[in-house]
Amino acid sequence: MDQSQVCQPVGSSMNANAGPDGADGPAGPDDDGKAKLKRKCVDYHTPSVLHLSRRTFVPSNRPLLSKMDAPAIHPHSAYIRFMGLPVENAGSGSSTGISSTGYGAAPGPSEVYTTQVCHVTRAKNSSPVMCLSWTPGGRRLLTGNQDGEFTLWDGTHFTFELILSAHTSSFRSMVWSHNNNYLLTGDGGGNIKYWSPSIAPVESLDAHGGNPVHALSFAPSDTKFVSCGDDSTVRVWDFERRTEERVLEGHGWDVKTVAWHPRSSVIASGSKDNLAKLWDPRTGDCLCTLYGHKNTVTKVAWNDNGNWLLTASRDQMIKLYDIRAMRELATLKGHNKEVTSLAWHPLHESCFASGGMDGTLLFWEVGPKGSEEPAARVPFAHDMAIWDMKWHPAGHLLATGSNDRQTKFWARSRPGSSGGADRDPDDDEEGERECLTDEMELGNHVGIVIGRRGATIISMQRATGTKMHVDQVRRVLEIEGTRRQIETVKRRVGALLDRVSNDSEQRQRDAMGGGPGGFGH
Repeated sequence: MDQSQVCQPVGSSMNANAGPDGADGPAGPDDDGKAKLKRKCVDYHTPSVLHLSRRTFVPSNRPLLSKMDAPAIHPHSAYIRFMGLPVENAGSGSSTGISSTGYGAAPGPSEVYTTQVCHVTRAKNSSPVMCLSWTPGGRRLLTGNQDGEFTLWDGTHFTFELILSAHTSSFRSMVWSHNNNYLLTGDGGGNIKYWSPSIAPVESLDAHGGNPVHALSFAPSDTKFVSCGDDSTVRVWDFERRTEERVLEGHGWDVKTVAWHPRSSVIASGSKDNLAKLWDPRTGDCLCTLYGHKNTVTKVAWNDNGNWLLTASRDQMIKLYDIRAMRELATLKGHNKEVTSLAWHPLHESCFASGGMDGTLLFWEVGPKGSEEPAARVPFAHDMAIWDMKWHPAGHLLATGSNDRQTKFWARSRPGSSGGADRDPDDDEEGERECLTDEMELGNHVGIVIGRRGATIISMQRATGTKMHVDQVRRVLEIEGTRRQIETVKRRVGALLDRVSNDSEQRQRDAMGGGPGGFGH
């Protein structure tokens, strides 16, 4: 991808003939009859310059600017030149106090919710992406796949840079230290490795009796770290000496997730026994047990304020706890399948993203003006489960890794555009956003619909925005989506089967007649 294509949409002046969607020239085909492509908004360089100029030229004795200094962002593409970085309206902690959504108001979807997919990456001979992490500074993205390989992607051009064999079994977790001097990774064979910032191996140690290491987390001082695995234990390690200090026992089944408090000696863990626990790593005692879920707790995540704890589960629910009062603040219901990933926004403490087993990507606002309903939804972000997601340190990009072997970069939508959050506005008006299921008979053409290595059905899922599954025993195609999407799938599959049947009949006639016109070739 060319650099000008990445930076141009935000900072460039709008064409006088620009259409309402923000593309150059009128919307629709040009003089040659070719449809014009919409420019994607991957905003970093121009908003960074805008932010630096505001921070430099605004007097320090004016923490809150007047409305004449920075106009509010309106839902129109002409206001794209005023979009700064998310740090500008992250609250009173920003350098200028500028809030482009109304000077202190809650951030709007165009500024925080990254619903527009800006690039899709997939390495050659790829395998499912199990975990990922931005490098310090956010210039590159590091992913770990099921084959135990590192893949390095450029964070601006989204181009492939490096692939490196790191583990002998599948990646399960990776985390950077708070001082950004070391990277820890864990695999499915119970091996934990130390890496330098240049991705050079430093040390390796065996943990959890050879069971998979599902999660790793550093202490605030970086002198300790914690791990969890399928041996039902949480283990505290000394980082410098590479030795195990304490084993926290109390879960009755595999421990799937663990997170160290950002500022205190408190560890949160979630297990297959449906429980989330809080631990004191100094004594090994269990401080509290949370009984809010009815199925496996898949993820726990501390907010940077240190007061809120998120827990996600296979019961399709996300729960928010306030550990100061040790009470549940909210139960968030929006996923139709189990929740597989969570990530708090690095700047806006009340915003976070979640991913589901069905590939759905949701954005939430849980602050004073928040809701227990998703603030933004991307229903078919991936074809399969989203195993991990990480925000860029600047808060303007979100990277997701999935079981469909793809890594996707998500950016903020252009002002006035809903991006990927609303695929079919007509469905909203007609009340047809309800997710339905239907079946279609395939007969002897099951293999045709699946395609080589599932290529046909996967491409059709991406084109129609549905979830599809072929039951090879019953020889039927199961479709999940809106009514209009299901009708589109049936029409396309029907046309494919008709074309295959016609080709088969033509070959039979040619074989019986010795070729076209009755003559052999």
